[in-house]
Amino acid sequence: MKFTVTIDRDEDGAWVAECPAIPGCVSQGTTKTQALKNIREAIELCLEVRAERGLPLTVETKQVEIAI
Repeated sequence: MKFTVTIDRDEDGAWVAECPAIPGCVSQGTTKTQALKNIREAIELCLEVRAERGLPLTVETKQVEIAI
């Protein structure tokens, strides 16, 4: 499976990665590479827990266009 993730730096300089399609699936790392490795592990664990609890594995995400 492929998932879109967001990655950004927080105010302390840590890299924070999040998977918008899986509620609450967030991880971090001291480097971007580490944060991406950690979010992969977090996604696997989140999917496992959601399956065990009978929850939908993901929620629908969409891109919307706005005029600025």
